[in-house]
Amino acid sequence: MTKTLLVTGAQGQLGSELRLLSPKHPDLSFTFIGRDDIDLSQPEAIQAYFKDKTFDVIINCAAYTAVDKAESEPALAKSINADAVEVLASIAKEKNSAIIHISTDYVFDGKNYRPYLETDKTDPQSVYGQTKLEGEQALQNINPPKSLIIRTSWVYSSFGTNFVKTMLRLGKERESLGVIFDQVGTPTYARDLAHAILTLVENPQLYALTATEIVHYSNEGVCSWYDFATTLFELSGQTCQVNPIETKDYPTPATRPHYSLLNKTKIKQQFGISIPYWKESLAECLSLLKPS
Repeated sequence: MTKTLLVTGAQGQLGSELRLLSPKHPDLSFTFIGRDDIDLSQPEAIQAYFKDKTFDVIINCAAYTAVDKAESEPALAKSINADAVEVLASIAKEKNSAIIHISTDYVFDGKNYRPYLETDKTDPQSVYGQTKLEGEQALQNINPPKSLIIRTSWVYSSFGTNFVKTMLRLGKERESLGVIFDQVGTPTYARDLAHAILTLVENPQLYALTATEIVHYSNEGVCSWYDFATTLFELSGQTCQVNPIETKDYPTPATRPHYSLLNKTKIKQQFGISIPYWKESLAECLSLLKPS
């Protein structure tokens, strides 16, 4: 039987990748909504949209992701990253919809010494991280069955604005770039995450969940932002010199986690998700960004 899916954040990196993959899943019926369809900062608008609509699965890719800007717009960040999630969770519970919500490594303080488990203590260091954690907590408090939180990190894509596209642009404009080497994590190709989400949607285990669960997803492997930039220039054939710099030499309004590695054992074992290595996924994305 065809499952109906609602994807919020349709114009974002992950929403765009899900739209691209949707024709490969004829057993799923997709509805994509973005800012023009619904203002997630307005709870009444969300309620009004769902008044006469029910979906088997709600995939919430929408978020306020301007990490530095959130420091000066905490109310707006909270309205989208937390309050909207609370409304969606209530709707999912009321209409018996499954809900997959995307969260972030920023819910942690970045001071760990081993990859973060889903059960590790949260301690966000930024407004963005705090509001995303509040969104997780809202979903857990309402606790609709068939609900899953996916924490991810360092997302990039051939769509939207992200580190990969910014580096490629700057690499053409400058002979050298300074890139931070003392923040460590794993890039996540949004297309790989989109594949994983659709695999989850087609997995009966999602619909057997009786309470909200949390899983982690990023690509396999580990690197710093410096390693990430160096590798993407090597793979793209650009000759820009990348120089390692420390976080203190590149101050930003929001504090970034120094350590963002996520333990992905749970999503692999419980849901049978296979995860590609970050360099292979980066090469795939770069092939799409090459000038035709």
